[in-house]
Amino acid sequence: MRYFLLIFGVLVVLVVLIAGRRGDLTRNRPLQIFPDMKRQLKLRPQTANSFFVSGLSSQLPPPGTIARSEPLNVGGQAVYPFEDLPVNTGRNPGTTNFVELNPLPVTAQLLERGQQRYGIYCTPCHGATGEGKGITQKIGAMAVVANLHDKRIVELPDGDLFNTISHGKNLMGAYAPQIALEDRWAVVAYLRALQLSRLGAVDDLSPEVRATLK
Repeated sequence: MRYFLLIFGVLVVLVVLIAGRRGDLTRNRPLQIFPDMKRQLKLRPQTANSFFVSGLSSQLPPPGTIARSEPLNVGGQAVYPFEDLPVNTGRNPGTTNFVELNPLPVTAQLLERGQQRYGIYCTPCHGATGEGKGITQKIGAMAVVANLHDKRIVELPDGDLFNTISHGKNLMGAYAPQIALEDRWAVVAYLRALQLSRLGAVDDLSPEVRATLK
């Protein structure tokens, strides 16, 4: 038994000497059997480097350089993600003001797409009718969920709604990684249709449609 304890004690000492105590602060890199890519050789910003003419590791791009990426087909138009356009940001170019209206043509196809995306991503919290009574509230996962028919939300600009869907707000997470750009505007369009279903009046309908009502 004592040999076992002796061997075990030696192993503990070796492990501590090799790996160090967890929680200690040190500038030395930890022991890694398979080194991470983040620990590969690199140049730190603004440090001396004789390879470049300026003598610094950080270099400015050549004059006239622009970011290159594939354009997105949004509403039948080619849009680059880096462009300061309302369809990308929900804001007026060069300002922090949200656009009042959806920059995409509101068509039956866009509304149908918005209804589909809303059902997938928004219904669990906000409910199918937008009252904030989705399954997450029923099971107690979310204590407070916004009622999308509240006067405050109804009066928000379309760009503000798009921004909230994209980047999240309060307890709501960002959905830009999950929902494509055009689909986010489709959700905004469908949300306006949901709100109109509560706020609309019979007089808003055309005479032909009113004649079909009972």
